[in-house]
Amino acid sequence: MAKLVFGMNQSLDGYIDHMEFAPGPVLFRHFIEQVRGLAGSVYGRRMYEVMRVWDEDRPEWDAAFRDFAAAWRSQPKWVVSRSLKSVGPNATLVADDLVAVIRGLKAELAGEIEVAGPDLARSLTDLGLIDEYRLYLHPIVLGRGKPFFAGPRPPLRLVASDRIGEDVIRLTYVPA
Repeated sequence: MAKLVFGMNQSLDGYIDHMEFAPGPVLFRHFIEQVRGLAGSVYGRRMYEVMRVWDEDRPEWDAAFRDFAAAWRSQPKWVVSRSLKSVGPNATLVADDLVAVIRGLKAELAGEIEVAGPDLARSLTDLGLIDEYRLYLHPIVLGRGKPFFAGPRPPLRLVASDRIGEDVIRLTYVPA
């Protein structure tokens, strides 16, 4: 049975914004290895559109970027959207019956399924389907933006904390 995991980079004041801070080399390598090990990913529409940048190589990319792109392309993706009519390679559009699809994926797959996007994570949290939350805390205060938790925070229990690179702490929580 697969485990559904929601994890994202976050500022100290609780916001996510991929344009405001990027992972350093050690954390980026961590993400490459993490993506390689995933059973798949479930994306909300907005996060999927952000991640589509990895669908095609760009000449300015270094080896690490190409490694991440290769890992991202190889994994199966499910994109939850009622507005999209199609999705890219190795992706399946989920327009209806989100609960049945997610429960089916958890039952059929082994390993970890990443949840990408705070709005989708909120929906899945409200349904009791997320098994683990990973907050990658960066030493930055944004003061604005999209919060990691897009709604009321569920009761959580800390199960791990570890430092990744020089300045990022990963906190791992499970529902209490």
